[in-house]
Amino acid sequence: MSDAPTAEALGVPDAKLDLRGTPCPLNFVRTKLKLENMQPGQLLEVWLDAGEPIEQVPDSLRMAGYTIEHLSDQGGYFALMVRHSVS
Repeated sequence: MSDAPTAEALGVPDAKLDLRGTPCPLNFVRTKLKLENMQPGQLLEVWLDAGEPIEQVPDSLRMAGYTIEHLSDQGGYFALMVRHSVS
């Protein structure tokens, strides 16, 4: 059993970003820009395609200092919950 919180436990995201169909690295850039415009501690839900986007974006966000709270397969796309870092 995983200790990671479920999407329900995280609550309603403060913002959503649908990046299905957006190629790399634009999906990372758009996610980072959205997070930079959010308040520390806020939660962003990002919808990403399978393949390169889901393989690259979460790792890139971690390297940029953001917290990946939850990742779930929605059947056709992935929902990524990212928390804006509290500085």
